[in-house]
Amino acid sequence: METEEVTVFAETPKVPRNLPMLMSETPIGLNDHPIQYSYTFSYFVRPSGKFDPEDYASYVQPVGVMKTVEQFWGIMSHFRRPTDLCDKADIHFFKTGIKPVWEDPANCKGGKWIIRLKKGLSSRIWENLLLAVVGEHFEIGDELCGAVCSIRNQEDIISLWNRNADETPVTNRIRDTLRKVLNLPQNTVLEYKRHDDCLRDQSSYRHTNKNILK
Repeated sequence: METEEVTVFAETPKVPRNLPMLMSETPIGLNDHPIQYSYTFSYFVRPSGKFDPEDYASYVQPVGVMKTVEQFWGIMSHFRRPTDLCDKADIHFFKTGIKPVWEDPANCKGGKWIIRLKKGLSSRIWENLLLAVVGEHFEIGDELCGAVCSIRNQEDIISLWNRNADETPVTNRIRDTLRKVLNLPQNTVLEYKRHDDCLRDQSSYRHTNKNILK
C-alpha cells in the first residue's frame, strides 16, 4: 500500500466532485489476515461558505480500502484521533460499495444507533467499535452497513448503521452488543433514528428515539 504522500484531512475542495481514493489498494499479502468484508475509510469536512446538505456525498473524501487486519491498521495510522480534531468533521467506516449517506440503497430502509459522548472520550470508543465490527462480534451477517464518528463543538457522536430498521430483534441485538463490546454503563442512553426520518427532517441526530425497543 503506497502511503508516503498521504495527508488525511487535507483541504476540502470548494466545488463538489467525485474525489479520488487517497491510498492505493494493494494485493493481500501472503501472511496477511483477511477479514470477512471489505471496508472503506472516508471522511467529510464541512466546506466553507454556503453548503447544501444534499451535496454531502460529493464532499466525502475516500481514504483507502481494507480487506485485511494489516491494511486496517495501516490506514488507521494515517488518521488523526477523533479527540485531536477541532473542525466539524465526520469519519466513516463502511462496507465497500456502500456510501455513508442516508439515501444509499443499503441504508435507505435502515437506521442507526447513536451514542453521544463528552469531548475527550471518542477516540477509545471509536477504535473499540471498529475492532468489534471488523472482528464480527455482532454476528448479524450483512445487516451492518458501517459506522460514523461525528466531531461536533459540544460533543462527539458515534453511530452504527444497519440495513433494516423494521427488523426489531436484529436492531435490539445490535444495541445489546454495542453495550457489551464498548463496556457501556447500563444507564448509558442509546438513541435510534431511522434514515427515512433523517431524510424527512434533514438531520442525523435530532428527533431521535430514546425509548428502548420492544
